[in-house]
Amino acid sequence: MHNRLFNLALLLVLAVNLSACASINHDSKSTVLIDGNRGLEAFNQIGEANWHADANAIQADISKTTYAYLISKKQYKNFRLKLEFWASDDANSGVFFRCQDPQNITAENCYEANIFDQRADPSYGTGGIVLVAKSPSPMPKAGGRWNTYDITANDSRLTLVLNGVTTVDIE
Repeated sequence: MHNRLFNLALLLVLAVNLSACASINHDSKSTVLIDGNRGLEAFNQIGEANWHADANAIQADISKTTYAYLISKKQYKNFRLKLEFWASDDANSGVFFRCQDPQNITAENCYEANIFDQRADPSYGTGGIVLVAKSPSPMPKAGGRWNTYDITANDSRLTLVLNGVTTVDIE
């Protein structure tokens, strides 16, 4: 998967807010994807959700489909994505990246930096990459508060930092 360019997908299941500082670093350059109430124009929307800007965040709190995604219009090979997010205690959400097919987002054809505190099997819960790298034990919790994710994909190396703590560093 690491030799191609891929879109980033941000998943919404219940209520996830992306803050004003979601940005991509690649090749020593920075691309701001979301800046305050601006940013939706950088994404294609998959699924039916009420994505909108409010209080310096991009958010959706109603979804007519099981899943709704924001897919970056631009493709990135190697990147560092820094974002802030708020998730409800029962949210099943995440950030998908290096997706093989941006029209069909799954944990089988993308990497998913998970945000899922109440996952029945916490092995790949919050802080892990589903089916690739297990969450630390005990699994970190993200629900009911603002959090930061720093996601780096550099060739075959994948790193997740959740709230300043490295939860995944694999090659």
